[in-house]
Amino acid sequence: MEKQDMIPASLFCSHHNIELSFVSSLNDAGLVEMTIIEEQLYVPAEELPTLECCIHLYEMDINLEGIETIRHLLNRLTDMQEKMLELKNRLALYE
Repeated sequence: MEKQDMIPASLFCSHHNIELSFVSSLNDAGLVEMTIIEEQLYVPAEELPTLECCIHLYEMDINLEGIETIRHLLNRLTDMQEKMLELKNRLALYE
């Protein structure tokens, strides 16, 4: 991934008024994939929706473990919705 497709985590944190340590802990927990380039933490552009969701949960005073649980459940829900759509499309072929 190229550097222009990434946002410095420090810039993101200052824009959202959160601590860099929180974003780093999301990376450590595996909730958001980040990259270190030239000793600076960068967030890939495709990870921004996930990161913003985690920040909204953090602003509601949900701890890191709670955020992990909620993200896991949201991912499962998304997977099930995709599977339902796939099954509906297959069923439509037989109607």
